[in-house]
Amino acid sequence: MNYLIPFLILITIVVFIHEYGHYYFARKFGVGVTDFSIGFGKEIFGWNDKSGTRWKFCLIPLGGYVKFFGDRNVFSQAEQEEVIKKYSESDQKKLFILKPLYQRAIIVAAGPLANYLLAILIFTFIFMYNGKDITPSIITKVQERSPAYEAGLKANDKIYSINNKKIESIFEISTIIASSTKNTIEITVIRNSNKINFLVTPKTIKDKDALGNNVNKKIIGIQLSPANNEFEKRKLGITKSFIYSLKEIWFVSITSLKYLGSMIMGNADVSQLGGPIKIAKITGQVAEYGIIPFLNIMAYISVSLGLINLFPIPMLDGGHLMFYFFEKILGRPLTQKTQEFFFRIGLSVLIFLMFFVTFNDIKDLALF
Repeated sequence: MNYLIPFLILITIVVFIHEYGHYYFARKFGVGVTDFSIGFGKEIFGWNDKSGTRWKFCLIPLGGYVKFFGDRNVFSQAEQEEVIKKYSESDQKKLFILKPLYQRAIIVAAGPLANYLLAILIFTFIFMYNGKDITPSIITKVQERSPAYEAGLKANDKIYSINNKKIESIFEISTIIASSTKNTIEITVIRNSNKINFLVTPKTIKDKDALGNNVNKKIIGIQLSPANNEFEKRKLGITKSFIYSLKEIWFVSITSLKYLGSMIMGNADVSQLGGPIKIAKITGQVAEYGIIPFLNIMAYISVSLGLINLFPIPMLDGGHLMFYFFEKILGRPLTQKTQEFFFRIGLSVLIFLMFFVTFNDIKDLALF
């Protein structure tokens, strides 16, 4: 229960924001909304608002949806004429499929963009009221015969950048090294006021992360410590907080895309992929450290949800945007048969990923 409650709070907020993005622009463009659901399956409780939308919470809380008036499939474009004949002229004005292409695209894209907006607001709040760590990343020790030692790094080197990303906090080092998809890492240090570049090949070991979870960890053999064991943190103004929020979201998004590319090429460590069980476990562990760490992981989950939904996979928002792109090029929607073919492919991909991450979750719990 210590893990479940924080996870349910997090996933409910993130999913609600995502679906509200769809709902807000649907209502703005006059589309009828019959259902706003958090979760799937049997309804636990709900209510109807004055516009006729049923707001409800369902038994399986792993997602949600917004259902538009008259749609057998929320974003279906197939067989429009057959659908239109079933409705009066006034009801036709509420049909999603009759809205201009740009409005449909905005409604679909609004879900992922709402997730990005939530992350921006959270990161901005954290940087303004909790502050951003600015502790210099100075190497205090280099282990003998380690990758860093072999590359030529020395104690008292100040790490300036890793893979061309400027380092602004000592806490960024391990994250950037761990998320690197390259065999070698380019590290730029400041030594005697001069910038020097090194290529370091990290090695992977089995270790535990800060929360005690088993991970495959990339190391280069350096030790970092703040001067006098004191970390430096500075509260930022709203403009700088906003800028740093955008930088953080950009870093997370680009790193995720690079990892996906490496996974497709067969070079990534897929054992670290996790599903709902792993997310719930980490969420519960982080929540024990307070509201700021909890908000921090909520922002990262929100970015991930927004990014994944933009992938051009049918059944995801990105898949519908892909269909709209073809509609714009062809001057007409794809045929029902073509859409169904792509939907089958998308469903197969999603089912495979679901089973894969679930297997990793179970394996991580040491049940195998």
